[in-house]
This record gives sequence, structure tokens and C-alpha cells, in this order.
Amino acid sequence: MNILAFIVSFALFVGGIVLMGYATEVDGFELAMFAGGILTVSVSIAIPAHVLKRADR
Repeated sequence: MNILAFIVSFALFVGGIVLMGYATEVDGFELAMFAGGILTVSVSIAIPAHVLKRADR
């Protein structure tokens, strides 16, 4: 379970960074893509910080 959660968290983290990076390339949706990237990175950090802490009990 921990390995799967790490892989999902890492994929979300990298995807969020990519979203924030490409936000300047898309006309009209810059704010939405950047905000989506921030939310994705936040979720990727929340998974190991909160969800896995409870799953290890």
C-alpha cells in the first residue's frame, strides 16, 4: 500500500509541476491551469501527510 501511495503521490506531484509550467502556453486558461497545478501538488503532499499516517495504524 505504501509503494502504491508513493507512486500515485509522485505522479500527481510531477503532473502538478507540469501543469504549472505549461500554464503560460495556453491562451485564456492560464489561471485555471496554474490553480489546477497548485491543487494537484497540494493533494500529492496531503496523501502521505494525512492519508498514509492513518493507514499505518
